[in-house]
Amino acid sequence: MKTSKLQLQKVRQTLGKALHETPVLQSQALNDLTGAQLFFKCENFQKTGSFKARGAFFSVQSLSAEAQKKGVATHSSGNHGQALAWAARQMGVRAYIVMPEDAPEVKAVAVKAYGGEVHFCAPNLAAREEGLKQVQAKTGATFIPPYDYENTILGQSTCAQELLEQVFDLQAVFTPVGGGGLAAGTCLAARYCSKGIAVYGAEPAGADDAYRSLKSGLHVAEHQPSTLADGLRTTLGHLNYAILKERLADIFLVNDQEMLDAMQLIYQRLKIVVEPSCAVPLAALIKHKEQFAGKRVGIILSGGNVDLGAFFKHLEQKKGR
Repeated sequence: MKTSKLQLQKVRQTLGKALHETPVLQSQALNDLTGAQLFFKCENFQKTGSFKARGAFFSVQSLSAEAQKKGVATHSSGNHGQALAWAARQMGVRAYIVMPEDAPEVKAVAVKAYGGEVHFCAPNLAAREEGLKQVQAKTGATFIPPYDYENTILGQSTCAQELLEQVFDLQAVFTPVGGGGLAAGTCLAARYCSKGIAVYGAEPAGADDAYRSLKSGLHVAEHQPSTLADGLRTTLGHLNYAILKERLADIFLVNDQEMLDAMQLIYQRLKIVVEPSCAVPLAALIKHKEQFAGKRVGIILSGGNVDLGAFFKHLEQKKGR
């Protein structure tokens, strides 16, 4: 994937006032805990509650008028589906969203609220792709991939572009890794819009396909994830793998308990609502804090679309064991 600083800046200008410039928060308590100076980029405050609005809006906006008339379609566990439904509505375009049956109810409800037409499928990649084909055959809608797509990646790069303008002298940026769109976009922003900032990825141990891919040098194209981080269960995309293989400084794994502990810290110290996927980078940094002690580190909080009912039910079940 070829790009340049000028291209990234043009994408940022294209998004303009359609999206929020999300705030950056700090916590002295979390600085003390990690030994680093942390800057949290709060994409949970973005339109539709996650960074996904960036890539979705840019992708829909980039379509021809003829393609827009036929609508857009995608498969998504929730955040990309919400973002695409919202972006499509902004431009008067129909949106068809294929969602796995185990997607959080709060995300399916949100997709419908944004005007998207939901089609449920079995919770695996093959079923999602087959469901998408059926929708496209009926509607002629254009597929807007959730992560493995150039315009999606370019749109996601604007998150790190903003962060680099909001916080000077960052030495590292942490991002969660699922399909890899945010991580790839962050790598591109770091490459073309900074002076050598290192980008680190973080992934649940129960969905470690990106970790295995990058450590082995062989792209893992399929896996069976088992993690509470529903937003990170997707498989690393081909375009994303190529970018991360070249530009990601390292990738770390955390288990679900470490993720939930970090999620609780974010609630307690930053006083904001985030989803489990969002807490994975902080959990990874805490686990490897010696490596980042004394450094200025950005952490992208990817989204806040947590199903609180399901989350508290999980905590109660754990408490009762």
